[in-house]
Amino acid sequence: MMEHTCLPTPATLVASTAQHSPAASHAGAAPTPPSMPDHPSSSGQGGFSLVEVSIVMAIVLLLAIIAIPTVRNYVIESRVPKVGEELARYIMHTRINAASGSATPYSGIAMSSLANMMRGSGILTVTAGSGGSESVRHGLGSDGEVTVEAVGSGAAFSITLSKVNHAACPSIASVLQRLADTVTVVAEGVSTPVKGASSTYNAVETEKACKDGDVNAFTFTVS
Repeated sequence: MMEHTCLPTPATLVASTAQHSPAASHAGAAPTPPSMPDHPSSSGQGGFSLVEVSIVMAIVLLLAIIAIPTVRNYVIESRVPKVGEELARYIMHTRINAASGSATPYSGIAMSSLANMMRGSGILTVTAGSGGSESVRHGLGSDGEVTVEAVGSGAAFSITLSKVNHAACPSIASVLQRLADTVTVVAEGVSTPVKGASSTYNAVETEKACKDGDVNAFTFTVS
């Protein structure tokens, strides 16, 4: 007698598959939503606060206050060689063109001669004043001027630089003293001769005579 094998029906297969399905093992559990990537909160992306900006501005202002005088002194000091060269050129020009054989060769010297020579200068500035007069500014201090005048009725002449900053002292004197017979420094009302007929120029003594600020004046007498 032959045995008959019972084949599973389609319904049985479906039921068996459902029974062993992973989804079936979790039947009744709520589905887990997909995880989302973490993003930084927009609240953490704020700008600088007013206090932080104020602190930075205060630091920048402090650095500027400290640096500005140093930069100004450096600029003034860098002008000294050119100013000295221009004034030395004027001294040599005046000597060459002085009336030879006269006891007063510089009697006719005037500011106009200095202004005419310095008009094309790239460092000294010629400005027009009242009544047609002209002034020459040297740039070694605020509103500092260069003036010339006859000395001893024209036997000699002097060049005076007013309001010279201490950054130009004593370098401007060291440059021009080679062409001058006498050199005098005036600072805060005190007049100090640093070169004369019987004394040689001393840069150390000249620097001692200078004061801080645009308060120094130099007078060079040339014969």
